[in-house]
Amino acid sequence: MNTLAKIKERYLRDSVSVRLGGLAANLARVKSFSRNIENQAAVFDLFEESKHFIEWTAAETEIETTAELVELQLQIAIWQRAWQKIWNDKESRNSVAASSANWSKKILEKSGLLD
Repeated sequence: MNTLAKIKERYLRDSVSVRLGGLAANLARVKSFSRNIENQAAVFDLFEESKHFIEWTAAETEIETTAELVELQLQIAIWQRAWQKIWNDKESRNSVAASSANWSKKILEKSGLLD
């Protein structure tokens, strides 16, 4: 079994709320990792993993949450397409980091883990 299959198997054992919490945690890590210019690959990988988390969870959420997750997945893909340019421009990198933090808060609220 490859690494991605193992991650998926482990991820799907959790409730939807916990999975959304894991996605929110990844997005929060983007903000903190973006402070160090050496973390370019790590942030890209967090985005890649987050897209998988969305894929594995979205169908099990309420329709409004599903729509937001699809929007987030699209936004991540857009960032990844321009990743080198974004990462090398401090203002752009900080903007993506701030946006990721906002998404993290939104997804965490949707998870129900704060209730």
